[in-house]
Amino acid sequence: MNNKFSQNLKKLRKDYHLSQEQLADEIGVSRQAISKWESSLAYPEMDKIIILCDKFHVNIDDLLHKDIREINGEEERN
Repeated sequence: MNNKFSQNLKKLRKDYHLSQEQLADEIGVSRQAISKWESSLAYPEMDKIIILCDKFHVNIDDLLHKDIREINGEEERN
């Protein structure tokens, strides 16, 4: 996996107005796990990826490989 997953997870979590701790509680992991995933220091197991996809209404390919901003029709504004 590349850092697209990390970037996408962080964006989706923020779009859903969730803290790392809230998301962790909802999917059954520690807040530190979410932090590591968002920092590309670790990656979730497949069952957690599926839970994230269901929660955020995205498919696995989009979550892991695409730019979520492009999929949602957003562009980065500088």
